[in-house]
Amino acid sequence: QLQLVESGGGLVQPGGSLTLSCSSYGFTLAYYAMGWFRQDPGKEREVVACITVSGGRTHYANSVKGRFTISRINDKNSIYLQMNNLKPEDTGVYYCAADRRSATDCPGEYDFWGQGTQVTVSS
Repeated sequence: QLQLVESGGGLVQPGGSLTLSCSSYGFTLAYYAMGWFRQDPGKEREVVACITVSGGRTHYANSVKGRFTISRINDKNSIYLQMNNLKPEDTGVYYCAADRRSATDCPGEYDFWGQGTQVTVSS
């Protein structure tokens, strides 16, 4: 069964840090550009960060620049999102996604999604 599985979410105080992980099962995400997205209740899913296959190019939403870092270890079929100096507005469900038609588009057209992991930033 093909899957993307996110982990690492949780409750954190403002100013704190979390690292999200996303691993693939049943397929190799090392071939695809990948992205992290966030969705708040009642709002559209928005791209937070993306990364090309080589890791040589990344893109970040303006709201997270300087605080979040996306990375990948292709040998482990995994990508990561290091989130520092978290703010209440970072709260949401975080999804990882694969753009299976491209190795280099970032942002891309993501067509395979994980189930998401909840991040709550609150005191």
